[in-house]
Amino acid sequence: MTTPTVTALADERLARAALSHAVEPGDEHAGRWLRQYGAADFLGRLLAEGDGNPSAPFPGTGPKRIASWRLRAASARPAHDLDAVHALGGRFLVPSDLEWPGQLDDLGDARPLGLWVRGPADLRTWALRSVALVGARACTPYGAHTAAELAAGLTQKGWAVVSGAAYGIDGAAHRGALAASGATVAVLASGVDNPYPRGHDQLIQRIAEQGLVLGELPPGSHPTPSRFILRNRVIAALTRGTVVVEAQHRSGSLVTARAAARLGRHTMGVPGPVTSALSAGVHELLRGDATLVTDVEEIVELIGDIGELAPVRRGPVLPRDLLAASTARVLEAIPAGGPTPATVIARRAGTTPDDTLAKLYELHSLGFVVRYGEGWRLTNTATEPSNARRGGT
Repeated sequence: MTTPTVTALADERLARAALSHAVEPGDEHAGRWLRQYGAADFLGRLLAEGDGNPSAPFPGTGPKRIASWRLRAASARPAHDLDAVHALGGRFLVPSDLEWPGQLDDLGDARPLGLWVRGPADLRTWALRSVALVGARACTPYGAHTAAELAAGLTQKGWAVVSGAAYGIDGAAHRGALAASGATVAVLASGVDNPYPRGHDQLIQRIAEQGLVLGELPPGSHPTPSRFILRNRVIAALTRGTVVVEAQHRSGSLVTARAAARLGRHTMGVPGPVTSALSAGVHELLRGDATLVTDVEEIVELIGDIGELAPVRRGPVLPRDLLAASTARVLEAIPAGGPTPATVIARRAGTTPDDTLAKLYELHSLGFVVRYGEGWRLTNTATEPSNARRGGT
């Protein structure tokens, strides 16, 4: 296998930087020609005249799409864009770089042409242990609190939290990770020099200092509705699983979750009130193949290594829970109220009088029953847990 020369790598980087200006994120037509020709050759063919036939170098791709590529490619200034990101202390990653996260290759021809990145961390190593936390922009206080707590807990267990820097759940997740001095990655639908939303300018700047800010679009690019949707596939592919905290039926976070499922990643949802429209989309996911999670341990059990199991959840152990089944059956047969003869208790329990008497004295020694003449009655030790278990009925 021939090792690419420094010049070839520079040419590839420059060509991909130009193509990131010419081609919209996730364009599989462009991805197919990029795979076939390579970045520099694809760009060269794109800028050629095409012998009078605009579709000549790219059979099967519509002339309008090719014309759009050519128009943008002609106005691209890749060297200027690379200088701009370097001035921010950032870099432009291409698939041949060691820092490139290999899991993005799962996107096939929809794989990013490259990634514009700001921040001190190594993206490839962070992505190896990363989880996406996404959800509604107009979230409830419950959703914001849950997202922040999950993000903080995940980073304390060594996981990087990835989200989209939007208002609501995204912002809460990033803040939770930052507050815990943890790792967080913001994937933007704009240029990394053009933070969006504007209200998160300081938050995104803080993420760039402590974590990573990245996007597919070159410096100066503005977000559009379609770019937000296409950005979500990168969040899904980059991480080992996606957690949706709150989402309505029509929500971009559900797009992320479904993209994660298609890529074979874990899809998880945090339940909310059944009366909340903001949790309706999450509940719909949970009715499908998504897994219900309520805390960090349950998330890590799914996406972590073998043996990272969530603790077993159970209610408090009551004294009567420790009784043998036959003894518990006799205890359940004793009615509340006045003393009851052992023969009646035996009949109710479906055992013999002798076995019943033996169990009654066992229960007496444990403080569950007392004897009154020829009858037996329950003590408070027996009645209070029983009432609690029966819901007061």
